[in-house]
This record gives sequence, C-alpha cells and structure tokens, in this order.
Amino acid sequence: MNAAGSGPDRAEHEEAEREELARLLPTPAERDVPSEPYLHHKDRLMQHIDDDQNRTPAPARKARPRLLRPALVMPAAALALAGALAVTFTEGGGSGDSAAQPRETATVLLDRIAGTAAKSDVKPVRQDQFVYVKSVTAGAELEENGASKLEPSHEREVWKSQQVKRITQTGEIREGGSYSPLRELGGSPAGIDRPTYQWLASLPTDPDVLLKEIERMTEPEEGQEKAQAVFDQIGYLLGETVMPPRNAAALYKAAAKIPGVTRQEDAVDAAGRHGVGIARVDKRAWVATEWVFDRDSLAFLGRRGYRTKDVGAGKKGDVMEETAVLKRGIVDAYRERPGSATR
Repeated sequence: MNAAGSGPDRAEHEEAEREELARLLPTPAERDVPSEPYLHHKDRLMQHIDDDQNRTPAPARKARPRLLRPALVMPAAALALAGALAVTFTEGGGSGDSAAQPRETATVLLDRIAGTAAKSDVKPVRQDQFVYVKSVTAGAELEENGASKLEPSHEREVWKSQQVKRITQTGEIREGGSYSPLRELGGSPAGIDRPTYQWLASLPTDPDVLLKEIERMTEPEEGQEKAQAVFDQIGYLLGETVMPPRNAAALYKAAAKIPGVTRQEDAVDAAGRHGVGIARVDKRAWVATEWVFDRDSLAFLGRRGYRTKDVGAGKKGDVMEETAVLKRGIVDAYRERPGSATR
C-alpha cells in the first residue's frame, strides 16, 4: 500500500488542496483592458517628457528672498515707526508732507521743555535782591460791543522785590521812559499774586500735587473757565519770575495735565520771533492763550492772547495782548540791570 504523502496519490492530494483553497478565497476582481482614451493621454504624456529632455535648459532663476514670518515683520515695523517718531519729536516736525509725518503732542513737547528747564543754571535769589524782567508788550482796548484795538507795542522794565514778608512797595516799573513804584494797598506778602523766588521754591514739585495747589489758589475772572485761569496763571509764573529749575520743570509738567492744552506748529511773540507754541482755548470767552518757545533752545519767549471766534464786534484772530520776554536776571537794587553795577 503506497504512502499518502508520495507518488501519484500525493500529487492528487496537493491538487485537491489547491482547488479547496481557491474555492475558499474571494474571486479576484477582473481588470479592465485600458481604454483607448487612456492610451491616448498616456502617449501624449510620454511625448511631452521626450520634448522636455531634448529642449535646451533655460537659465536658472535667481532665488527670491524669503519673506519673514509675521512674528518677525511686526517688531521690525514697530521699530521703524518708533524711529520715525523719535526723529519727529526731536526735531519738532520737518519738511515734506505733514499729513504723512506724526506730530509731537503738547504733552511730549512740555515734557521736553521741562527736561530743559530742569537743567538750567539758576542761582538762588536772596530776599534783599530783585528780579529784573525786560519785555516788549502790547494790550488791546476793549469796547462794550466787543470790538478791540491793539495798541502799539512798547518796552517795559520791571524790578520785583523778593521780600517774603508783607510789604507795600512790591517793585518798580519803567514804562514810557519814566519810573514808577509798584505799590499794594495794605501791603502784600509773598504768594500767588506776588511770587518770590523763595515762595516758588516752597511749592510742591510733584506735578499732580502742584496742579491742585495752583487750582486752589487761582480765582478765574468773570466769564472765564477755571482751567483757563490756571493755565494763564502758570504762564505768568513761567514768564515773569525766576525760580529753581526743579520748580520750573514741575510747572511745565503740571500744565501738560490741564485739559484742552494743544501744540501749535508756529507761534509769534510781540517781538516778531517765531517759535513753537503751547495753547489753550477758553470756550466761554473764546479767547486762546498761547505760550511761545524757541524752537531750538526751548526757552520761553513770550505769550499772547487772541480771539478764536467772532464775538459781537470782535473778530476771530484779534490779538488781545502779547508779550515778548527779552531779558531776565537778578540785581541788587532798583533801576540796576543785569550785567551792570550802575543804576
């Protein structure tokens, strides 16, 4: 008897197993013969490949610079803008299209002026000395219907006593070629109405505290905004006195906190000097007060007041008053001038 694993029986057995496996496995899907359109597109593709291989190679393109990711672009743009602002603020504007260039705000300008004032060389003033101020000034005669006429400008010299105690003669003035004493009925101590060096030195140097103190001591005129009265008062202190540098810097910073203060690109004082201006409009009286500063040194040049709206017979632009500070200094006696010991 033959073994089942050899000879013809084994071959028959293996054939039976293959048939059984073929029956158990799924029938393979029939593949379609490639269609004519398929063969046509294949032939076209092969022709293009052959044509590209036979064509002369074109010069290689230069690689384009890679664009920075937004995370890198934004800081670069911010730095560029900061640089443009720094240049504009330092130079106070420039030529070209002003609409395309950011302008320095009143706050930034006053902060720069305060920085300059803080570095000024001012010597302390003794009580037995006098503050001397030489200026050119002009005022307008106001009529009942609102019309005004600016008088011709004239030169004025003032000597102001620095005594802190109550005194009746507070100073002396030379105007129109003649000298006249400045007197206060009943006497006047040092204060907001008679600011001496020592009184100014006693004021707080924190701008917020200082502003509140000036507000407390300032009374507005009839029909005047309180904020305008404070602005005018600070302007008087800055233009008509001599004070420690830190107090002057604090006053400029306090002025920057008054609502409605703006920067003027071009301002002119009573002497015809052009500079940059800091102004505020009183919207009750419709009169603006403007301080004028030298564009380069940022020194206080003067101040002026003018109408911003037609009021009665008064016209917009009418100058109500103007002053140009020509010289300030410290002297030891009335009628003495800085730099000269003679009276």
